[in-house]
Amino acid sequence: MQGIDADLLLKAYAIGVFPMAMSRDDPELHWFDPDRRGVIPLDAFHMPRRLLRTMKAEPYAIAVDTDFEGVMRACAAPRPGHDETWINEGIIALYTDLFERGHAHSVECRKDGALVGGLYGVSIGAAFFGESMFSTATDASKIALAALVHILREGGFTLLDTQYLTGHLAQFGAVEISRAEYRKRLEAAIAKPAAFHSRAPSSCSIVSSMLGSSAG
Repeated sequence: MQGIDADLLLKAYAIGVFPMAMSRDDPELHWFDPDRRGVIPLDAFHMPRRLLRTMKAEPYAIAVDTDFEGVMRACAAPRPGHDETWINEGIIALYTDLFERGHAHSVECRKDGALVGGLYGVSIGAAFFGESMFSTATDASKIALAALVHILREGGFTLLDTQYLTGHLAQFGAVEISRAEYRKRLEAAIAKPAAFHSRAPSSCSIVSSMLGSSAG
């Protein structure tokens, strides 16, 4: 990863390019610029009814930016059906640098103080680039995603980039758009100011804000 630093990462994200390693042991970063891009429209986030019911019970404490590296390492850990990961030590160091500069954030779910789910990503202007999520407890990553959307809405963000569209993300309203459309939205988003607030919302406040928008 010689020659790649946090400044270069920010420049790459600003033009629609993101890095990945091919494996945990890969010493190199590879750049990606997909023909089709996954995004979650923030004004059309879909909250499944079962998840709404779960969140009303407030099974986890939600936190923001309290253990960024811990979330990254949990995302990098092997999990059932996913023995390999693209997050290596070089990536952890680079994104931790972004976090220290205020350009990366984590949303965490805790149970009895233990980290059981979460996600992290990069922010530039009013654009947030979701990188990875993990869960070791039922629905913990889904609740972290709902919390992220709540935070982005409250902070004035306009773009939530998921890189690729997956079946898992589609249930929350994620769609696929062309590279040209993505770049148009990206240019508009990074030119706008937005604030990623570190105040952690409660599950009940998230549910209240989501009700009447897209639950179904």
